[in-house]
Amino acid sequence: MPYSRNTDKPFVLVIAILCILLYFLPTGFPTQDDDYIRSKARVTAVDNQAIHQRGVVQTGVQAVTLQVVGGEFAGQEIQATNTLFGKLELDKVFQPGDTALVVIKGQDGRIIAANLIDHYRVDKEMLLFGLFILVLFWFARWTGVKAVLSFVFTILVLWKVLWPLFLKGWDPIILSLLVICVIVGCVTFLVTGLGRTGLVSFLGTMCGAIAACLLAILFGQLFKVHGAVIPFAETLLHVGFSHLDLTKIFLAGIFVASSGAMMDVAVDIAVAVTELVDKNPSITRKAAVASGMNVGRAVVGTMTTTLLLAYSGSFTALMMVFMAQGTPVINILNLTYIAAEILHTLVGSFGVVLVAPFTAWLAGWLLIRQ
Repeated sequence: MPYSRNTDKPFVLVIAILCILLYFLPTGFPTQDDDYIRSKARVTAVDNQAIHQRGVVQTGVQAVTLQVVGGEFAGQEIQATNTLFGKLELDKVFQPGDTALVVIKGQDGRIIAANLIDHYRVDKEMLLFGLFILVLFWFARWTGVKAVLSFVFTILVLWKVLWPLFLKGWDPIILSLLVICVIVGCVTFLVTGLGRTGLVSFLGTMCGAIAACLLAILFGQLFKVHGAVIPFAETLLHVGFSHLDLTKIFLAGIFVASSGAMMDVAVDIAVAVTELVDKNPSITRKAAVASGMNVGRAVVGTMTTTLLLAYSGSFTALMMVFMAQGTPVINILNLTYIAAEILHTLVGSFGVVLVAPFTAWLAGWLLIRQ
């Protein structure tokens, strides 16, 4: 049975301490010059005379007048330029009343130079995150607290461990498996408890992750997909990291991305079998495994489609272009970036499917004491 709230508090405290330590852990990469001050500024006026409309895109330079909000330069007006490159996914156009993020170089209380970054969104992001936490706390109560803690822990592990070590040249496959092991252990034991249920969930998820890892390596070679299909991969090479194995990073991303869905399946099956054993302590191991398999079939039936929808959402515009141009399906399926998404979706789904029998078998052997 899952342990009580009083029993899991020490483990929650340990994870909270780890989160604090990870927050202050240096990544080993320099931050930008601290002489520059990043501040919030309100757009008071814009000049669009140097902007040229080319079809649906705009190029040129937008002159922007801003008033600094807060900090030592509060109230001061600055002039900045907003360069438009004709790329809708990167360009931003400001209007009077907008709030922007500016990087300011100052001296003796005066602004020497200012660089306009983008719209200021931190306050809205914090508002959305706060609403998410409130709703989670309201619905899940103590479990919601642990879920938020695991959410923060996962972000910190990715930001402070996985990505910096990728940049330092560590093997992406091995490192990703280790990171998944840590994250899955934290999440499953926080949510289900430091007991047999958590152990079943953890082992079942890791079995699926390892299987997905092996499939990603095998079919990644068969598909002949290069890691350059990752967005901004070439930028990473040009800024001094040409030694990185982008293909391994791409393959590692496949089972990292699907590990969350695998964990969902494993926890569902483990908790369901735990409840079954609690209600019927005399149940046989064979019957418990069969029940776990039945639960797994229902969960997997929807989870594979969930992965398909999650991965295909980012390619909606591309598929609309293919449809509008009448591109043959055989051409589409053989394009590198489409093949990469197919590999991503199918290998991830394969791992999710394999988690179910692994977890059901583990539940029967670890939850039945006979």
